[in-house]
Amino acid sequence: MNILVRCAWDPSNLAHPLSHVAEPGRASLLFDAGLFLLGLLLLFIGGELFVRGAVSLANRLSLPPLIIGLTVVGFGTSTPELLVSVEAALLGSPDIAVGNVVGSNTANILLILGLSALISPMATRIAGLRRDIAVLIAVAVLMLGLGFLEVVGRIAGTAMLTLLAAYVIYAVLSGRRGQPPDAEMAIHMPGWREAAAIVGGLSMLIVGADFLVDSSTRIARLIGVSEAVIGLTVVAVGTSLPELATSVIAAFRRHSEVALGNVVGSNIFNILGVLGVTAIVQPVPIARQIAIFDIPLMLAATFAIAVVILILGQMTRGTAVVLLGVYAGYVVFLF
Repeated sequence: MNILVRCAWDPSNLAHPLSHVAEPGRASLLFDAGLFLLGLLLLFIGGELFVRGAVSLANRLSLPPLIIGLTVVGFGTSTPELLVSVEAALLGSPDIAVGNVVGSNTANILLILGLSALISPMATRIAGLRRDIAVLIAVAVLMLGLGFLEVVGRIAGTAMLTLLAAYVIYAVLSGRRGQPPDAEMAIHMPGWREAAAIVGGLSMLIVGADFLVDSSTRIARLIGVSEAVIGLTVVAVGTSLPELATSVIAAFRRHSEVALGNVVGSNIFNILGVLGVTAIVQPVPIARQIAIFDIPLMLAATFAIAVVILILGQMTRGTAVVLLGVYAGYVVFLF
């Protein structure tokens, strides 16, 4: 996404990440409403293509859809987080880089899983999911430790990327030894269509998210909403829109493995991959406020969803309402 790329033209804009947005009179409300609808359309068409391509790939490789959700889908939809965090670090705004990772992980669990389960309750007794939840918890605890250290340096970043590579290799190998793909998810595309669906779908997700963030921000300013509210809503969720669209589409199609794998894989990748790459490019300090409040909240949300998945065995609409309520309370508290 180009939220922070545009800031490169004027480093002083980093004090206000949204200051690239045009002054209220420069774009009409009608134009931005059209751009908003186009972004929404791209998100859901891209999500549909991406999910279908990912499930077809799972069948082609004889892998459970959970593994594809954890890797291709989960990592692919985290591309905006990677771009934003690296750009923020290069432009001297580490709080945005770290806050982007932590805030996205919290939104992935509370908002995205909440909306997905609200659309379609999900059975969570899926082969291999216990392993991945254990890795997610370990990674969240690692993030808490990094918060106390108050910096993520190049050595730590390299170690994090090494752990990510080891996890992906182990997950894929164990997935091949696990249960065969679900026969009910029988999507089989020719190779070229499969690749086009994955690449094209991901491209639509990224572009659609960018259109939606930019247009929503300008609309909000035109109707007089404060920049604080814009930042807490539009920008905070902006880089998680690909995950949101993909998981919602997967929920509509009853592909709970893809929806869950998307969130778990994205959260693991955000910490080990996004923060790891960012730290290698530019070591990032972690603000005390993030370390003592936002990271512990992310960890608490991770433990809570682990309990729901591993002990209760399903995510009901009641659970979804609780998750969404907690996220709403979090945003209100921040405001």
